[in-house]
Amino acid sequence: MQKTKIQPVRVRPLMSCLLLMLLQHSLVHAQANMQTDTVSMQQYLAAVENNSLDLQAQQELIASAKAGISIAGVRPDPQLTAGIDSKELYAPNKPNTATTSIAGIAITLETANKRGARIQAAESNVRLTEAGVSAYRRQLLSDASNAFIEACRSAMSLARRDSSLNAMRDIVKMNETRFKTGDIGKLELVQSKVEADRFSMDVTSARADTINAEAQLSNFLGKNYHEIFADRKTDCSSQDDMTADLATLTRQAMEKREDIQLARSASENAKDNIELAKANRWIDPVVNLGIKNTPRVNAIQNASGMVTNSPAERSNALSLTVTIPIPFSRTQSGELSQAQSALTQAQLQLRSTLMKAETEVRSSYLQYQAALQNIKNYKEHVLDDSERLLQGVRTSYRKGAASMLELLNAQRNADEIYQAYLQAEATLAIARIKLQQSTAYQPK
Repeated sequence: MQKTKIQPVRVRPLMSCLLLMLLQHSLVHAQANMQTDTVSMQQYLAAVENNSLDLQAQQELIASAKAGISIAGVRPDPQLTAGIDSKELYAPNKPNTATTSIAGIAITLETANKRGARIQAAESNVRLTEAGVSAYRRQLLSDASNAFIEACRSAMSLARRDSSLNAMRDIVKMNETRFKTGDIGKLELVQSKVEADRFSMDVTSARADTINAEAQLSNFLGKNYHEIFADRKTDCSSQDDMTADLATLTRQAMEKREDIQLARSASENAKDNIELAKANRWIDPVVNLGIKNTPRVNAIQNASGMVTNSPAERSNALSLTVTIPIPFSRTQSGELSQAQSALTQAQLQLRSTLMKAETEVRSSYLQYQAALQNIKNYKEHVLDDSERLLQGVRTSYRKGAASMLELLNAQRNADEIYQAYLQAEATLAIARIKLQQSTAYQPK
């Protein structure tokens, strides 16, 4: 019997495609996780702006100011009058006298466009309030940025101290081995353990500082940091350098700075208040329109048939009067003087704000350039030299060519330089934020 040869099924290409798809999916998933594992400063500041309770409270001022526009547009209410004009209380004196009733309406006519002046002042007050809230937002984000920078510096400082502790613990392990072989004495072993304990205490303090700095981030969010970002860590990567020249930054600051806009809005509001004060000095006449109703008076006859009263037919009489106040109170001009003084103060404040802003931009720019140069020096020379020196002393110590004191001095010197570098990074970040804030720069 002839056997049938079974051809094997080729599944290798199919398996390769499946493996490739799984690999691509894993890479995409890993990239997504990498993107969400950290929180950048811009993400944190956006969360602060969306969740800050203090900022939300300030924004209610804008809603209140906008409601003031509606209030300013209210016209004087008309006044209705109704009642008895005359009623004879002693009937024998005037028998059959009619009771007269009246009804009327009084309307105040606003002059000098008071309503328009009120609305204009209320609208400028809205702009003033918006500028004030914007200035508050600027300061809030500046403080939140500093807290974020401090959290980054503390975390990196902890990582450095932890690295130094691990290196010292390796030295202790090495010394224990060298002590057993008789290469070193008991004193040097104990000294290395004591130094390791000191490094451990530094790590404990640095960890507490880091936890405290991270806790401070919640103060600006209006809720716990982990409620918004879960367990995501701060992204401490450096931001792009600002390359604009001083003249461009100064010009931008003069146009967009929140405190300058606030000062300008205050000046405009003061001008509108002067116009309102002038309009309020005009008197408002009151127009009174009324109607008087007198019922019919029937004749009364005595026993002789003679009429003993004054009969009359029903009467409706219309009245129209205009009441004009005598403006004795306008002999003084205190409200105008106050409004003019407020305008002068606002204009002087605007000039002062412009001068201070220009000075602040120049100062922030110079501080930023200096901080940038310091970081460049650290990265190009200081850090590498200190690390090479530390590694060289460690190698020499392992070979017995360097003492424990030299190793500790090299370790502390390298740690101090690195801590100074971290502080310089924080100073640069703060200087960058200050320059951005002082020029109303919006990072992309």
